[in-house]
Amino acid sequence: MSTLPTSTLTTSALPIAEVVPELKAALARHPLVVLQAPPGAGKSTALPLELLAEDWLAGQKIIMLQPRRLAARAVAARLAAGLGGPVGETVGYRVRFDSRVSARTRLEVVTEGLLTRRLQRDPELSGVGLVILDEFHERSLNADLALALLREVQSALRDDLRVLVMSATLDPALPGRLEAPLVESQGRAFPVEIRYLAADPVGRVEDQVAQAVRRALEADEGDILAFLPGVREIRGVQARLADVDALVLPLYGDLPVSEQALALAPDPDGRRKVVLATSIAETSLTIDGVRVVIDGGLSRQQVFDAGTGLTRMVTGRVTRDAATQRAGRAGRTAPGVAYRLWSERTQPLLPAARPPEIQEADLAPLVLELAQWGSPDPASLAWLDAPPPARVDSARTVLRELSALDDAGRVTAQGQRLLDFPTHPRLAHLLAGGPDPALAADVAAVLEERDPLPPGSGSDLSERVAALRAWRGGGRVVNGADVTVLGRIERLSRQWRTLLKVQADHRQPDPYATGELIALAYPERVALAREQVAGRPRGRYLLAGGQGAALPEGDALAGAAALAVAHLDAASVQTGSRHGDSRHGDSRYGQAEGRIFLAAPLDPAWLAARAYWQGVVRWDSRTGTLLAQQERRVGALVLDTRPLKDLPAGQRVAALAHAVRSEGLHLLNFSPEAAQLRARVQSLRHWRGEDVWPDFSDAGLLGTLETWLGPLLEGVRTREDLGKLNLLPALQAQLTWPLPQQLDELAPTHLSVPTGSRIRLDYRVGGEAPILAVKLQELFGLADTPTVNGGRTPVLLHLLSPAGRPVQVTQNLRSFWDSSYFEVRRELRGRYPKHPWPDDPWTHAPVKGTRKRGV
Repeated sequence: MSTLPTSTLTTSALPIAEVVPELKAALARHPLVVLQAPPGAGKSTALPLELLAEDWLAGQKIIMLQPRRLAARAVAARLAAGLGGPVGETVGYRVRFDSRVSARTRLEVVTEGLLTRRLQRDPELSGVGLVILDEFHERSLNADLALALLREVQSALRDDLRVLVMSATLDPALPGRLEAPLVESQGRAFPVEIRYLAADPVGRVEDQVAQAVRRALEADEGDILAFLPGVREIRGVQARLADVDALVLPLYGDLPVSEQALALAPDPDGRRKVVLATSIAETSLTIDGVRVVIDGGLSRQQVFDAGTGLTRMVTGRVTRDAATQRAGRAGRTAPGVAYRLWSERTQPLLPAARPPEIQEADLAPLVLELAQWGSPDPASLAWLDAPPPARVDSARTVLRELSALDDAGRVTAQGQRLLDFPTHPRLAHLLAGGPDPALAADVAAVLEERDPLPPGSGSDLSERVAALRAWRGGGRVVNGADVTVLGRIERLSRQWRTLLKVQADHRQPDPYATGELIALAYPERVALAREQVAGRPRGRYLLAGGQGAALPEGDALAGAAALAVAHLDAASVQTGSRHGDSRHGDSRYGQAEGRIFLAAPLDPAWLAARAYWQGVVRWDSRTGTLLAQQERRVGALVLDTRPLKDLPAGQRVAALAHAVRSEGLHLLNFSPEAAQLRARVQSLRHWRGEDVWPDFSDAGLLGTLETWLGPLLEGVRTREDLGKLNLLPALQAQLTWPLPQQLDELAPTHLSVPTGSRIRLDYRVGGEAPILAVKLQELFGLADTPTVNGGRTPVLLHLLSPAGRPVQVTQNLRSFWDSSYFEVRRELRGRYPKHPWPDDPWTHAPVKGTRKRGV
């Protein structure tokens, strides 16, 4: 069925050729197949060509997913070269804002998000017979989503659609979890010698990698591929190697395509290359001539904090599976060497693999896609690992604030509009709703790219836009801007302007307009300046989401009354109360502050126009008082207040219960009688099971404050009022009939002793035996230890001297009379001669006080 030249459809020179027949047979019989093949086997750059002529494909297209744009372009180029044609003919690619395809394209290499867009437009994937999910071991969020959607399409719409999941390293359990056959290619990779350091290094990774490169240039042959965590480190190593006799080239995702091509292709002049790369070079990319890999041992990943709604970059140890992928790059064409810049002893201590991205990513884009798909509940799809419910809830909150979802989680017309923009829903909201589209395009582009200004340039995002416009309008470089970054920002802004159908604006941006656009993307990060505290610098703010944040000291924005914050360090942010005033989040109250990196001033009138009045009843822990007032708010920001005349009882109870839970039961004053009632009930719970008796433990009382304490709270407004409450009746009210009678029978407050005295028992909440402290003379003649709990629990006797001091502690009174008593008698009868110390305590009459004259 294929018109492809037969000579181009051979992979016999590649290891993957050994399993091609088995794989074709598996795809002919099964809708889903898993392929595992090592780096260099040809699974990405040759195998798809072998499948184009299969009968079951019926002349339809193949779509192959790649996790990165750089890899998509490079793989498409390799595949096209295998057919002897240009990219855009039989083989093409699609990435964000760039594509090379034609009506003749049969094999499309696309980034993962683009497949989701295509599925949303055409759920049947008309004209597509096979989807290949490459590098699946990375478990990216989009790859997991694509697999879940494809499996639903297979089951409901297209039983003829094939899906091929492939990677170099896979979880051994994956085929079973997918109920799919596994095809394995052993490959013919050349041996790679692994070299470790004698001890783990100390110091900057840039220094370690630069030194290793110099050693490898002298000791080893071939080009060198060195892995570093990010662009900053790549530039640092590049500067340290400026004098070496080799071509030192960077390779990372934001690099212009022309510079990426220089790193991937052999040097036309035959010079030796040193490629400094991020983790983007771990998979899919083939860099000709590499015989040496230097692994710095670090990786930088985005981690989303659902508690704050912020994403931060985290640099950590490379995982073992990633280290294996990196080392394999040295053995693709010849024997190689991999330098691992850590000790061999550390190797088994490295994490085995990264968790699937779906477990730790910002799920707002995924939740919006699912709502558009018609599955607002993620549980309705078959996931390898389901999205964590807490993160799904956090994403829904964000999307509702962006008007993208309704209260039922269904996509709105606004949500559908946001999906037209290939970016995060936050930035899509900025682009779709901004009153100045040209400024919106510039602001969105700045937010997506690296900061074009050097460190120490302040936090004002308007200055970044101003630098972009000065460079774009006349080539002027202001504020030390990086023209390479400005070029990338302008390319992205141009794409947004094309979508928005607006022309570029070269005027100075309005700072307030910039702030309003940021507020559209991050409504929970609009912020008000806090009250000034003696000894603290200006520039401290409370965000509408309840977090505290501060500008760098001396920042020009520090005098702004209100800000819209775009970039914020989540590492030190702790969530404050959404019901706090502008003091909440202050370090005086135990709250940490995040650091603001990018923001713009916000007109307070803009906030006022969006504020609403809300009745608020809350406990002020600083003053120990109950505050009841109407507040004009934007989230946690309070713009104005007025007294709340009528305080609803339910709100009073809720606020005071929250205060007690926050500060602890020590806010309440339990009288000795109330404390003993708690101990008696808790003892019976321990002795007789927990089903009948209420839970009077700290946790139990804190959990039911509204029930037992609520009726007492009428008129309570201060910490002193709480301390004056009589808690005994409230606790007694929790003992429903017949529990009060049983309590007195099973755990009496007093016990009678042989003299007729009624002695108070001291119960303990842990269920230990209650203490009966009694003078031993009052127990003469008593053989058995007194009991409670219906005779099941002997009390713990504290036998007292005539002066009331314990002389013996026992639960075995009979043994005491037979033995220890005589030692006590010998020691004390001289000290207390007026008190009886008989030779036979069994027959002596019990005595309360001193003995009678003549006895």
